[in-house]
Amino acid sequence: MAADNRIERMIREQIIARGIQDARVIQAFREVPRERFVEGALKEQAYADYPLPIGYGQTISQPYIVALMLSALSLQGNERVLEIGAGSGFQTALLAKLAKKVYSIERVHGLVIFAKRMMDQLEIHNAIIKLGDGSIGWKEEAPFDRIIVSAGAPDMVKQLHTQLVEGGKMLIPIGEEEQQELKLFIKTSAGISEQNLGACRFVKLIGKYGWK
Repeated sequence: MAADNRIERMIREQIIARGIQDARVIQAFREVPRERFVEGALKEQAYADYPLPIGYGQTISQPYIVALMLSALSLQGNERVLEIGAGSGFQTALLAKLAKKVYSIERVHGLVIFAKRMMDQLEIHNAIIKLGDGSIGWKEEAPFDRIIVSAGAPDMVKQLHTQLVEGGKMLIPIGEEEQQELKLFIKTSAGISEQNLGACRFVKLIGKYGWK
């Protein structure tokens, strides 16, 4: 089956059918082929409804979960976004289609190299990926309109929350090492509002303010 057909089937059956209606998110999935972000042996599974290994004990997330997270961020195209956990760069590329500028941190050197190469090949110029401890954030480029964390943390990670603008949103899986709840936090003048988007399972956020 041609990649275009598999992409449309993925969008129809895994994303739209499960309630994702954000037209910009759906279009981004059309423009960023997931198969480019997995190794050769897994390309035939690239549009399946589950995460896939990308090496180094890391995974590329299930398409629906990525779509859910991107939709929850309500991106309009003028935002500066901090991404924690670039992985192979799939979500980074999608974010770059949806936001003005993406600042992404990845702790695995091999994945940083891979993700940067993919940005070059796809001619994505508004995403910067660096090697580092994502739990610390990127203070030099703060504040951000959105923060998206693609790894499970034991708590909200206040260090990241301080790098949000007022009115900004942070999406982060919080819970135990093997199971989390996907939480959306909105920073307001009155404090922090919180929304639970449901159960999820991510690799651990390793770092100073994550899991040791």
